[in-house]
Amino acid sequence: MCGIAGIACLPGHRPDPAVLRRMADALRHRGPDGEGFHVTGAAALVHRRLSIVDLEGGAQPLLDGAVALVANGEIYNDPDLRRALPDAPFRTGSDCESPLYLWPGKGMEYTLALRGMYAIAILDSSGPQSVLTLSRDPFGIKPLYYGLGEAGVVFASEPGALLATGLFERRIRPDARDQLLQLQFTSGRETIYPGIMRVLPGETLRFVDGRLAGSRHQPGCSGRIVSSLSEDRALAKLDTALMDSVAAHERADVPFGMFLSGGIDSTAVLAAMTRLGGEAPLAWTARFDKGSVDESAQAASLARVLGARHEILTVTEAMVWRFLPQIVACLDDPVADYATIPTWFLARAARKDVTVILSGEGGDELFAGYGRYRKAMRPWWRGGRMPYRRGMLDGLCRLASGGSWRGDLAPGREETRLRAAQALDLKEWLPNDLLIKLDRCLMAHGIEGRTPLLDPAVATLAWSLPDELKIRGGTGKYLLRRWVSRHVPEATPFAPKQGFTVPVGDWIAARAASLGPLVARSRGLAGVVPPETIGKLFRDATGRRERHAAWVLLFYALWHRIHIETGPSDGDVFETLAASGP
Repeated sequence: MCGIAGIACLPGHRPDPAVLRRMADALRHRGPDGEGFHVTGAAALVHRRLSIVDLEGGAQPLLDGAVALVANGEIYNDPDLRRALPDAPFRTGSDCESPLYLWPGKGMEYTLALRGMYAIAILDSSGPQSVLTLSRDPFGIKPLYYGLGEAGVVFASEPGALLATGLFERRIRPDARDQLLQLQFTSGRETIYPGIMRVLPGETLRFVDGRLAGSRHQPGCSGRIVSSLSEDRALAKLDTALMDSVAAHERADVPFGMFLSGGIDSTAVLAAMTRLGGEAPLAWTARFDKGSVDESAQAASLARVLGARHEILTVTEAMVWRFLPQIVACLDDPVADYATIPTWFLARAARKDVTVILSGEGGDELFAGYGRYRKAMRPWWRGGRMPYRRGMLDGLCRLASGGSWRGDLAPGREETRLRAAQALDLKEWLPNDLLIKLDRCLMAHGIEGRTPLLDPAVATLAWSLPDELKIRGGTGKYLLRRWVSRHVPEATPFAPKQGFTVPVGDWIAARAASLGPLVARSRGLAGVVPPETIGKLFRDATGRRERHAAWVLLFYALWHRIHIETGPSDGDVFETLAASGP
C-alpha cells in the first residue's frame, strides 16, 4: 500500500516542483517509509512508500528506459508473471515491477494479466509525445483520482492531495452533497469536489500530452450463471478458490493479521488462514461499552477454536466524541458510514503489531448477504424493490435543493433480479463506501488492507452461482455458510445473527441537547436543511431512522468544517463544531 501522484502536462507546460512537493507531503500517511520522484520534460510521477514486499530494494518509481511506473497495491500473481517474462530485466523483488514489462507489449490491456488490487500509473516518454496510463483494479479496492486543468492532467491516490496542489477549489457539488446525505456515499465518476474525478473500478485511461486519448474497462464480475452447478461441486470449487486466495493474500515481508467480527465473512477468512498453517494468526475485534449488539464473545470463542491470537478492543462513547474529528479527517472522499468508527480504532490498535490486515469486505455483495437482496427478489406486488429507492432523509426532512440525488443509481440488465441488485452494489456501494472506509481508516495508521473475498478466483465463482446457492430459505450467503459449517461448525453459521451495529444513535440521543444546535448552525448545512428542522430531528432522535439521519447530518457538519472550511481536527466533536457556522 502506498500513495501515488503525478502530472502530465499539455504542450508548452512543465511540472511545477512545488506542486509535486505538496502532493508528496499530502500523501505522507500512505507511505511513511520513503518517497520517490521521476520528472521528465513534460510529466512527473510521485511515490510515497509503505514497505510490504522487498523492503530494501522495492522503492519506486520503477524504471525501464524511458518508461516509468508508480503503483499502490499488490500484484498477487507476480511470481507467475515473472516466469512468463524470462527476458525482462527485473531489478527488484517488488511485486509491482511485472506490470512495467507487461505494458510495452500489451498496451492498455496489460491489466488483463494482473491478479491483485492496484492503482497504477505508467509514464512513457520514449516518443515525441508523453503518454500517461492510469489503471485501477476491477473492484476499485485501491483508490485513484484525477483532474483536468489548464496545464494538463493531475492524479493522486486521494482527493486531498489534489486539493493540496492549489489547482482545485475547496467547493462542493450540491447534487453530490445531497446524495451523501441520502445514501452516506457518493456515486459515479464525479466526486463531491468540482473538477476532481475517480478513475472507475476496472478502468484504464490513456492521456497523450496531457489530454484524454482513450479508455477501456475490465469488469470485476462477468459471465453467465452456471445453472447446472451442484451444491457439492460448488462447495469444492469454493474451497479451492478461497484457500488459493487467502494464501496469495498472506504474501508479505512484514507481519500481518486480520479483523474478526464474528460474522460469516471474517470467520471464513480466519478459517482459511488457520488451515494454511504457519504462526497463529493475529486477530482484532471491536466491541462497545454499551448500547449495541456485542459479538466479541462469539469472536473470542472462534479465535480459540481456530488457534488465533485474539485481542478485543472496547470503543467507548468518550473515545468517539474525542476522536471522531480525526476519523472524519481521513475521509476526504466522504463516507458517512458509522462502521468507519470501529475500523479506525481497530487500525490504530493493530498498527503496533502488523503492517497488513486481511478483512472480509465483498462477502455480502458477492454471496448475497444483505436483506435488500431478498427484497429485490420479490415481485413488485409482494413489496419487492431494487436498492436505493429511498433516501435516509426522506420523510424526515426536505433538502432545500429539491433535486434528484440518485444520479445513475439504476440496476443494469442481468439474468435475475438478485444479480441486478448485486451488480449495482458492486458498481457503487462497494467501491464508494466500504472500500473507501477500509482504505482511509487503515492508511491513516499506515496499514495495508487486503480483501481475499474480492480475489478473481473467489469472485468468478461467486458470480457464476445460481440464486438458490446464494439465498435459500430466506437466508443469504448460503454457500459460504455451508463452507463455514463444514470447516468451523462451532461458528453456527445458520443460527440467527443480529448483525454488527455501532450505537451511534444512542450516543447522539444522549447528547442531542448540545449536538443539535451545533449541527444546526453548521456552515455546510446552511441553506440545505432549515436549522429548526435539524434541531427538531435531534430532539426527536428516538427512532432508528431519526437517529441515523441525525448521524449523517452530524458527519457532514464535521466533514465540511474539516475538508471545506479547512478547520483543525485535533479537538473533540464539540470543539470542532463550535468553531463552524456563519
